[in-house]
Amino acid sequence: MRTLLLATAVALALATPLSRAQDSKLPDIGSSAGELLTPARQAEYGGMMLRELRNYGYLVDDPLVDDWLQSMGTRLGSNSAQPQQKFTFFMLKDRQINAFATLGGYIGMNAGLVLTAEREDEVAAVLSHEISHVTQQHVLRSVEKAQRDQIPILLGMLAAVIAAQQAGGNSSGDATMAAISSGMGLMQQLQINFTRSNESEADRLGIRTLARSGYDVDAMAGFFERMSAAMRGNEGGYSTPDFLRTHPVNITRISEAKARAEQIKKDTVLLTTTTPGGVRQERVNPADPIPDPARASGNPLLPGSLQLSLPSIGLPRGASGQFDWARERLRVLSAPTPSELVREYEDLRRSQKDGLSDPQRYGVAIAQLRDGTGALQQALQELQQLQSKHPDNLWVNLALGEAESRNGRHADANRRFEALLQKLPQSRPVALTYAQVLNEQGGMEAGKRAQAMLRPLLARAGDDPVFQRTFARACELAGDNARASEAYAEAAYLNGRPEQALLQFQALLKQPGLDYVSRARVDARIEAIMPTVLEMRRLGMRDPDMQRR
Repeated sequence: MRTLLLATAVALALATPLSRAQDSKLPDIGSSAGELLTPARQAEYGGMMLRELRNYGYLVDDPLVDDWLQSMGTRLGSNSAQPQQKFTFFMLKDRQINAFATLGGYIGMNAGLVLTAEREDEVAAVLSHEISHVTQQHVLRSVEKAQRDQIPILLGMLAAVIAAQQAGGNSSGDATMAAISSGMGLMQQLQINFTRSNESEADRLGIRTLARSGYDVDAMAGFFERMSAAMRGNEGGYSTPDFLRTHPVNITRISEAKARAEQIKKDTVLLTTTTPGGVRQERVNPADPIPDPARASGNPLLPGSLQLSLPSIGLPRGASGQFDWARERLRVLSAPTPSELVREYEDLRRSQKDGLSDPQRYGVAIAQLRDGTGALQQALQELQQLQSKHPDNLWVNLALGEAESRNGRHADANRRFEALLQKLPQSRPVALTYAQVLNEQGGMEAGKRAQAMLRPLLARAGDDPVFQRTFARACELAGDNARASEAYAEAAYLNGRPEQALLQFQALLKQPGLDYVSRARVDARIEAIMPTVLEMRRLGMRDPDMQRR
């Protein structure tokens, strides 16, 4: 509970400073919001929040779930009012129904919201709403109305809580609780409290983004309606979901969403396609022209008569067909305890006439893989049956490869991963899962294979702690200790431990034989991390692991 409050305080400090209600329905032209925080500064604050959440263990850092969420979010962002805006989407383990947007295009979603949703279109509806908060600068405008020293004040409060906890003694608990109580009072004021005009605008633009991306426009009103019904029936001491506190739902708002959806549906048709991953649906406007990349090269230096034979690079539209698999993987990864997860699946089995669905059976197998050696054989058998029914399903194939390797069938597992890698050479889930399996197998040859496979993806993995940690272990097995130390330091920084990262980078400079390029890269990282560490020390915030040394 203590760490949850600390992380929440930091997130709210960075995302939603105290604001007043705005009377205007649309952003005024020539707002000074952009002058308060530059885009680079906004991204810095958003990244700081993300690292703090990861430091306290609140994120679901899973390659498959991340890829599914980021792909859906990127598709929506590219069809938003600001397609050039960079978005970062992340999933939290919390089972509460909630989602939020903060500075720099960082958008978080709780696992509880996905578990509550019935289809991907509903998740996309919430994401499109949060994307609209970012594109319309609602978050930044709330920052503009706050005092400029709001963030340092709240970070100081966080430092006071940590100091009280580290002091020990009989009074440390009272001091910590006093600091937490003060923080809770402040957080109540700093709750995301977008005005009615902001919420209405986010709904209006969000449903347009939803339609442009090929999703079902009825999903927004449907999800809000279901949440409203849950709130009305939520009596007997249960707390209202955070999503309904920060995004209040009323009859008028639901009716407006339904009216917008009906208007959009008059001009579009719903297409249904069966794919290996499932059934996907997309809403399209027949009047929209079909893009021809051969005629629209976009290069003013090329003559208009020149015809180029280029494949379409458009993002896929509509639901991906992966929702059910993603939901069950999230159910496992967000479960408070293994015993509670077992009871959850037993309840699902009893409540469904036909027993567990195939994605739910996949979830049980994933839980068995995580449980240990006792259930590895059962997981392997279950995944083999699922793979025979869904031979092209990436979620099942990756899990089957893991099960084969952990059951000692390394050659079968490696052949399966090599085939997947040939088919999807740029897939982050395939590369990371295969590299993690090779790291588990151990040995220099396995390390070299994992290192060689991950190196081409290194350039776009600067903010990916899972990649850095996996790459570090591969380099370690391969005997490349300098590169391993550098990757471990990057992972420490991305996991919210900048002081540890700084010390690791400084120690790396003392290693003999470090080449000029690596030394320059390490020097640059030290220079980038040092200001963060100095500011944390000034506020009295020290890494607990460093203090115990």
